[in-house]
Amino acid sequence: MTAPASPAEAVRAIRTRAPLVPEVAVILGTGLGALAEQVEAAAAIPYADIPGFPLSTVETHAGRLLLGTLGGRRVAMMQGRFHRYEGYTLQQIAFPIRVLRALGATTLIVSNVSGGMHPLWATGDLVLISDHINLLGDNPLVGHNVESEGPRFPDMSAAYDAGLRALAREVAVELKIPLREGVYVAVPGPNLETPAEYRMLRAVGADVVGMSTVPEVIAAVHQGMRVLGLSIITDKCLPDALEPTSVEKIIAIARAAEPRLAAVVRGVLERLN
Repeated sequence: MTAPASPAEAVRAIRTRAPLVPEVAVILGTGLGALAEQVEAAAAIPYADIPGFPLSTVETHAGRLLLGTLGGRRVAMMQGRFHRYEGYTLQQIAFPIRVLRALGATTLIVSNVSGGMHPLWATGDLVLISDHINLLGDNPLVGHNVESEGPRFPDMSAAYDAGLRALAREVAVELKIPLREGVYVAVPGPNLETPAEYRMLRAVGADVVGMSTVPEVIAAVHQGMRVLGLSIITDKCLPDALEPTSVEKIIAIARAAEPRLAAVVRGVLERLN
């Protein structure tokens, strides 16, 4: 049986295409691929060409790694991510984060779309993630720990960097972009939740719900990366007023709101120390 690829192998493959050393890694979620058009790209590498990378199977996830500059910063941008519902393990989902860190990135900006459970928030709202709840039933750090990557028991008391969150708020105020702030809960999917499940998730302290992000953030924090998380609410998940939705509606709302997310991300990059 062939051994799985290591982050070092992936790094070697990427550097044959572009020697750029990224400062910041960016992950684009469902319907959020247009931000990639703002990158002055030195290389665009299909995931299939990177040893160990899974392949994206979800609509709007282009499945490419871009290396270039955005907002005056060297970036590595993932056009598309991976999910447990695609059949990947959390270790596979976290593998690209280990590669991005090995490439040189010390900051991770992660974006996603989510269902909004806060009664005062609306579809299209941009949410700054302050914390998360992992209900995926697994953890990407289960198994052998590589001490050179991070400690066996990483502290998660401040997974979403306070300084980066303050910077995002500052940018949003300057640009007059409303920015909510709350807790993201990750569930396995792929089905959307029932009214009873939304009540439970709200009761445990979550404001928005999705099917991604948490594995990547755990892996990033394990390796000492600073993390900023941003979400776009694409459907309202109020159990007593729940209306059916579809992937098409979710993508349309995400694309309409994406220019505001892109403006905040770019503003944060321009102001990073």
